Amino acid sequence: MKREKVGKLYGKPHLVPLARQAVAIFEELQPVTGRGVMVFRGERTHARPMSDAAINAALRAMGFSAEEVTGHGFRATARTMLVERLGMSESAVEAQLAHSVKDSLGRAYNRTEFMAERLAMMQRWADYLDELRSAVPA
Repeated sequence: MKREKVGKLYGKPHLVPLARQAVAIFEELQPVTGRGVMVFRGERTHARPMSDAAINAALRAMGFSAEEVTGHGFRATARTMLVERLGMSESAVEAQLAHSVKDSLGRAYNRTEFMAERLAMMQRWADYLDELRSAVPA
């Protein structure tokens, strides 16, 4: 999430609506992850979330080079595909990615969260990924 540490600690929480498929995966993972505060906790310090470096290290361990893919690149890919392929509104996508409104006046007056639209968007995204997966021969 793109926010300074003070904003993450003391700012308004960033809510992330989840598709049915994501909820099912979290329910399946619960026996492994337990009932802790974080699902993706740090390896060394369980009180902190998993770092970007851990995600990138996992990608490297799977054989992907840094020029090929990064953890942050998934955000850019999803943002592009949600708008260009699925026709989602840029405002809702930006809200989902926790991007702030660019100009200070907009930040002062724009407090919309697009929650209903974001939930529909995340469900459409999960369904789209399922469609892509089913199109690949086994």
